[in-house]
Amino acid sequence: MDNVEIFKALSNKTRLQILAWLKNPEESFPEQEVYGYGVCVGQIQLKTGLTQSTVSEYLSSLQRAGLVISTRKGQWTYYKRNEETFAALGQIIQSEI
Repeated sequence: MDNVEIFKALSNKTRLQILAWLKNPEESFPEQEVYGYGVCVGQIQLKTGLTQSTVSEYLSSLQRAGLVISTRKGQWTYYKRNEETFAALGQIIQSEI
């Protein structure tokens, strides 16, 4: 776990908002009916109002930091939070910072 990479990923308002939405996907993305793999990148893009390339870069940054996990199903990519990373980050903040 690279703490610097995590804090870089968290240093953007939209990336923080995406993580907050993914915390409760059923409430944040009611138009998506199934959440087994996470939230479809297209739904995230629509909610942010940003371009596909910008959202993809934001999600890649979050994934590199280990904050989200992606699953590819056919032509669709789904994202969900990596709760293990959030738990470890909480421990780091509590014990080291």
